[in-house]
Amino acid sequence: MPSQQKKIIFCMAGVLSFACALGVVTALGTPLWIKATILCKTGALLVNASGQELDKFMGEMQYGLFHGEGVRQCGLGARPFRFSFFPDLLKAIPVSIHVNVILFSAILIVLTMVGTAFFMYNAFGKPFETLHGPLGLYLLSFISVALWLPATSHQAQGSCGCLVMILFASEVKIHHLSEKIANYKEATYVYKTQSEKYTTSFWVIFICFFVHFLNGLLIRLAGFQFPFTKSKDTETTNVAADLMY
Repeated sequence: MPSQQKKIIFCMAGVLSFACALGVVTALGTPLWIKATILCKTGALLVNASGQELDKFMGEMQYGLFHGEGVRQCGLGARPFRFSFFPDLLKAIPVSIHVNVILFSAILIVLTMVGTAFFMYNAFGKPFETLHGPLGLYLLSFISVALWLPATSHQAQGSCGCLVMILFASEVKIHHLSEKIANYKEATYVYKTQSEKYTTSFWVIFICFFVHFLNGLLIRLAGFQFPFTKSKDTETTNVAADLMY
């Protein structure tokens, strides 16, 4: 059984990991990733609006990975609208990127939950030397943080959380996701994005990304080193066994 101090450290890491998993699950289902303001460019150009007059042509929207809502304004009053990415916007958005954001979010949830189970098992159970022991915790934490472990320090390291943020940011900024949503099935007016702000759900992913590094630090504080080496007792036993043969 681990010492009392190690129990506390593993419990703390397990609680952080579990909270992270719950946070990602919540973020995945809520439309709080982006809040954007949109300008009805067609209407503003027709009346040559400027200054405070532009407020009559300014709408807003907020959305997540599955659905969202907003208000369009083009000088004739507010027009609320709701939308779903599946199946409504499949022809308007970069589907491959959007699906990958969801996929990596799901992978992050699974790995985080498995990591939580291993942390708790090491706190209250009898950890094995290989997968369930500290090595397993390091591997799970780094798998959650890094999709593959680099052979050298010069090789790039990716992570599920980091990939989710990068892919979603590229979808929003490079592929102009907000504009595509605002202009979907709009034959008369053209809308342009004025501002975009990442909101709660996006930053939950960032916090989860940070928590995996913190969990690795907690394991290090527990007195384990990486890479792991066998204990002296284990080595002595192995040497004695070899001498018998």
